[in-house]
Amino acid sequence: MVARRIAGLRDELASKWAAWLADRQAGSPALDPDTTGRMLRLITDLLVVMAGPMRREAETTWTTAAQLYGTMAALRGLAAGEVVEELQHLRELLIREMADFFVALPARQSLPTVLRINRVLDLAVANAVVGYTDALVFQMFAKEGVPVPMSENVQSAITQLDAIEAEYRLLAERLPN
Repeated sequence: MVARRIAGLRDELASKWAAWLADRQAGSPALDPDTTGRMLRLITDLLVVMAGPMRREAETTWTTAAQLYGTMAALRGLAAGEVVEELQHLRELLIREMADFFVALPARQSLPTVLRINRVLDLAVANAVVGYTDALVFQMFAKEGVPVPMSENVQSAITQLDAIEAEYRLLAERLPN
């Protein structure tokens, strides 16, 4: 029920989130806006899975995607707090867009549902910070202290994004209608 509602809002959430990021100039010359947009759509797609009956099967993919989000944030030149702020904005959008849905749930279901969605987003925030930190440490110590060219890091992130999107497609094929 929750997953279906999020699925119905998925495109709207991704576009509002992308517009908010664009207003903040969240792109960089190293990472084009299309790649960032793909990442946002992947996060919202996986959020649907994480809100549904296959959340246990999707948890590893969700964690990996969130870590990649943090890595891409480092490539975009963001500070660690900005990574958290971006994912918190997704939480805000989700709560705002689903407020009527949460209120309409029976009292016994509304609080547990909101808490479950918040736990999923908390996991994303924590893993995005891990990915961000790992990317910075890798940049500092890669090649024995010599910085790795940015293009290699970007290509690696895009390759990881391709792989996680493929994992999502496999999960999506198994989703109940």
